[in-house]
Amino acid sequence: MLETSNAPDLAYIASVTRVRAAAGVLLRDDAGRVLVVHPTYKDVWEIPGGTLEADESPLVACRRELEEELGLTLAVGPVLCVDWVPPAPPWDGGLMFVFDGGVLTAEQIAAIRLREEELDRLEFVAPDRLGEVLVGRLAKRVAASVLAAEKGTATYLEDGMTPASM
Repeated sequence: MLETSNAPDLAYIASVTRVRAAAGVLLRDDAGRVLVVHPTYKDVWEIPGGTLEADESPLVACRRELEEELGLTLAVGPVLCVDWVPPAPPWDGGLMFVFDGGVLTAEQIAAIRLREEELDRLEFVAPDRLGEVLVGRLAKRVAASVLAAEKGTATYLEDGMTPASM
């Protein structure tokens, strides 16, 4: 009888690529504009979301960040986009997820409460202006997410680009 071991190969596990991960949410108003927020700790605009905490799934992180940053508890929908971001030292490569938060009602917009230590402003931006407001890669990711939401599909990007266009 052959003996097999179920013990993990720790050397192999240590050699496996590690990636960082973050999750954001695409929120729109009834005019189709995208909600962007301005963090207090950097001089760029982003969509609501953030880095996953230990043992947290992308969806759970997205919901947590939405509540922490905006004071909103929403039934976040399906994933719209996954974007592989290559390593850029000191950062490891990463997987960036964008989930569909749907269209906010006027009441939900009025209920937004910015967490002052994290965000100082928000704005709704027309999809064709995303490149003017967001950094390039994020603008491409959010634009791809808007298109995916319109089509009812999901998309995969690498560094903000569809692999076929690379």
